[in-house]
Amino acid sequence: MSAAASTPLLAVRGLRAAYGKIEALKGVDIEINAGEIVALIGANGAGKSTLMMTIFGKPRARSGRIEFDGHDITGVPTHDIARLRIAQSPEGRRIFPRMSVAENLQMGADATDCSEAERAAGLERVFALFPRLKERIAQRGGTLSGGEQQMLAIGRALMSRPRLLMLDEPSLGLAPLIARQIFDAIRTLNRQDGLTVLIVEQNANHALKLAHRGYVMVNGLITLAGTGAELLQRPEIRAAYLEGGRRG
Repeated sequence: MSAAASTPLLAVRGLRAAYGKIEALKGVDIEINAGEIVALIGANGAGKSTLMMTIFGKPRARSGRIEFDGHDITGVPTHDIARLRIAQSPEGRRIFPRMSVAENLQMGADATDCSEAERAAGLERVFALFPRLKERIAQRGGTLSGGEQQMLAIGRALMSRPRLLMLDEPSLGLAPLIARQIFDAIRTLNRQDGLTVLIVEQNANHALKLAHRGYVMVNGLITLAGTGAELLQRPEIRAAYLEGGRRG
């Protein structure tokens, strides 16, 4: 991991967001330093996905502040956030099922101003991580297996050359072998490329083993924080998310 910078790459301060009258985030504070993998765990409905989506501009924050690389991006439109090289692989993958693998990846590159050389280098990187996508390059996204679709969703995000990659439930619904391949790819991106990653993951054991640091969210608030190893040893974490089975 890179040495922690004096200014976090991402800082969320007192963030509140809601869907109508339902407040999903109730004053969230997190920090992510450049070069870190940070895991966010918690039960279903805790607000994890809402936090990730609010960082990416939808829904808009009701109050609080989001800073990226020292600049306030609270209220910045999603397409402008993408141009800052923040990328998201959303829960449910949300690939374009009628478009080919190549066209899906192209959509990721189109999110930022990439040169042709950068697009070619991006494709080479994605195919090195996920050789199966190169084999399926002309195949429609909707005909891929679940694991291949997850690879495509991550690959699409990587095509924008992100400085911060946000992954929402990347192992959801995948066979254990495929899930391990996804986690291995995330580890490779961090160790070889220094990519900063925020991961929301229902498999708390894998997420905390992968992460340098983690946060626990309960009912729209951060209730615990620490290194991945520290959180794995907390009895309340083991009881809630490990010993009793996987919970989102």
